[in-house]
Amino acid sequence: MSLSHIRSATRSDIPAILEIVADAYGPYVERLGRKPAPMMDDYGQLVESDCVWIVETGGSIGGLIVLWQEADHVLVSNLAVARAHQGQGLGRRLLDYAEAIARQGNLDQLRLYTNELMHENLAIYTKLGWEEYDRAEQDGFRRVFMRKRIDPRPAGTPTE
Repeated sequence: MSLSHIRSATRSDIPAILEIVADAYGPYVERLGRKPAPMMDDYGQLVESDCVWIVETGGSIGGLIVLWQEADHVLVSNLAVARAHQGQGLGRRLLDYAEAIARQGNLDQLRLYTNELMHENLAIYTKLGWEEYDRAEQDGFRRVFMRKRIDPRPAGTPTE
């Protein structure tokens, strides 16, 4: 894998962000019978809200993560990796970044939701240590709510 780095998204990244979201979520349109929620988000507004981070690799944007810091957790609102970059660890790097944001805020968990028909996502998140804590219909989508508990101390911090 080539070197990659994560940075805050800028307005000039929006075309690439839209491309990645369409690429990552497009295959689910037929399965869901409609566009997945991330395909309908306003990425201009999200970028202006400073909640979108991108991972660059090999000179191009390979993926993105949308994060919201809540009172007791960080919400992963969207994680998308371009299909050409899947399997290279970029999604995991972005989730590690989300954990670092949570630790900076002294928060002990990450949360996310995904569509219950996105079986691949459920399997990946479970493998990465996430646990399901609820299922509900929200905005017309059947969602699975998951969380991952983390140690809010930075790695290497001694315990008492």
